[in-house]
Amino acid sequence: MLLAKTLLSSTFRLALISIAAFGLIVAAIMAYVYFGTIAYVQSQVGDAGDHEAFTGMIELAMIAVAVLLLVLAGLAAVLVTRRTVGRIEEINATSQAIMLSGLDQRIPLRGSHDEWDRVAENLNQMLDRIETLMGEVKQVSDNVAHDLRTPLTRMRGRLEKAYHAPRNSEVDAALIGDTIADLDSVLGMFASITRISEIETRARRSAFRTLDLAEIAGEVVELYDAAAEQVRTHLSLGGDRKVSVTGDRDLLFDAIANLVDNAIKHGRVGGLVTVTCRSAGGRAAITIADDGPGIPADQRDRVFKRFYRLEQSRYTPGNGLGLSLVAAVAGLHGAEIALHDNAPGLTVRLSFPTTSAR
Repeated sequence: MLLAKTLLSSTFRLALISIAAFGLIVAAIMAYVYFGTIAYVQSQVGDAGDHEAFTGMIELAMIAVAVLLLVLAGLAAVLVTRRTVGRIEEINATSQAIMLSGLDQRIPLRGSHDEWDRVAENLNQMLDRIETLMGEVKQVSDNVAHDLRTPLTRMRGRLEKAYHAPRNSEVDAALIGDTIADLDSVLGMFASITRISEIETRARRSAFRTLDLAEIAGEVVELYDAAAEQVRTHLSLGGDRKVSVTGDRDLLFDAIANLVDNAIKHGRVGGLVTVTCRSAGGRAAITIADDGPGIPADQRDRVFKRFYRLEQSRYTPGNGLGLSLVAAVAGLHGAEIALHDNAPGLTVRLSFPTTSAR
């Protein structure tokens, strides 16, 4: 089966064309050698001797060499083409298996470390990446469905109750207000998704300019000071008084605000949240630290995914998009984001390079 596919393949036809061209070149060389040899012998010996035996021997040698070259070239073409077609068939078989059963199949490696093994490795890595992305899409879809079901169910329940109850202006007004609040929550979630996508496509770089990171952090601390007081959390700002960065002011404000908001909400009641801005070695950095329960080390990479929440029941307020927005803003600015244990609590550090705006 494989031999038949080899002989019918375009690669084999190309090999035959190459062999034919090679054969013409060899034939021309052999003809030149043959007639040159005959002419040389005649010039040296003349017509004194019988040249037929010598000429026959030369012709026989030329024919034998030509046949041997053709046989060797044909065998080489079949072997090389068979190997190429065999590897292509493995890739085709794996592709068909993936289409029929799923992304769990991988192209087998032969351990030869040749170009075909490298192609197979790259394709397998691509399949790994696709499988990961598909899993993330499924998880996001499940989370979106869950987050939408709760407010929509509440809205339907209120409307159904109002439909069967007699009209009451105060009750109706309260129902309309609650319904609007739920709709605002849903619309806010879609607005956050749209904004994250816009940031990830780098559509906001036109607004970059030189900014004072410490000034932005101070405005965020001032904004959340009242929210911190409500849970008896001490919110403070420290570090350098002026830290220059290049970026989008609104996006940086939102990213820092999300981090401070998370620190206040998920920190302990009566705890401490510290915002620190530093500039050293040509790099600007901002750190938000709290003394709450923190995030387990094995989940710190996952919290930046859309809709990911540590609280898997998803009944607490929020939609799991805050840290996704922070990660998108960091990526747009070329900043590195790192989570560390604050013992107790969590430290989030954003480090901005001097070339982040270029």
